Amino acid sequence: MPRLSRLSRSVAGRVALVTGAASGMGRATAHLLADEGALVAVTDLRQDAVDAVVDEITGAGSTAAGWALDVGDPEQVEVVVADVVERLGPVDILVNNAGVSLGTGIADERWEEAWAATLAVNLTAHGRMVRACLPHLLRNGDGRIVNIASTEGLGATAGATAYTAAKHGVIGLTRSLAVELGRTGVTVNAVCPGPIHTGMTAPIPDDMKVKFARRRVPARRYGEPEEVAHATLGLVLPAMSFTNGAVVVVDGGLTVQNT
Repeated sequence: MPRLSRLSRSVAGRVALVTGAASGMGRATAHLLADEGALVAVTDLRQDAVDAVVDEITGAGSTAAGWALDVGDPEQVEVVVADVVERLGPVDILVNNAGVSLGTGIADERWEEAWAATLAVNLTAHGRMVRACLPHLLRNGDGRIVNIASTEGLGATAGATAYTAAKHGVIGLTRSLAVELGRTGVTVNAVCPGPIHTGMTAPIPDDMKVKFARRRVPARRYGEPEEVAHATLGLVLPAMSFTNGAVVVVDGGLTVQNT
């Protein structure tokens, strides 16, 4: 009897560019894609942090190269994407993971600064990266874009106006691009992590994390970066060609619990 499955679940040989890849979910995503055979462009603000992740990946026998990149700088984006293409090849997969969290409420005197910086990195840069990579993503009609949003894009927390607005914007951007690019074969999807053990959540005391998880998360724990990375990997597979404009929530059930 012939096999029923005909669609590829392999990213081997595909070039994947991951922003914010020096730590947390970005690092886990870079590692996972490399483990699956992708050629990974690791980008983040600091070259030394990027180099450390590249060394981890290449030390395990996979392929990666690293670039210092401020996604808020349009000129840097253009230069780095061009260099990635020269060194690794045309970009097949773009994971927009870079982000900042500047917790300022609407009455905070630093609100204007925090608003501008947060939207520049957490939202505008996503569109900028797509524009820079788009010619490569379009070339074979099978490019993959994953934007990392947040459960803050589905709800709201007091005192995080800029972050919440930006993450809602990421979901809107994802849906808009999915419609715009759908006929090209390029898919655009979003992942919304909930409470995850990352650098952003590291300052929260462990006892507060435990209390929060027991009260708000049906899984009764924080998630791990690799659990988010696996959701991203699923969305960039060649076989996921009919999944477009989806918002995949990775939160242990937080957003579906009524109380």
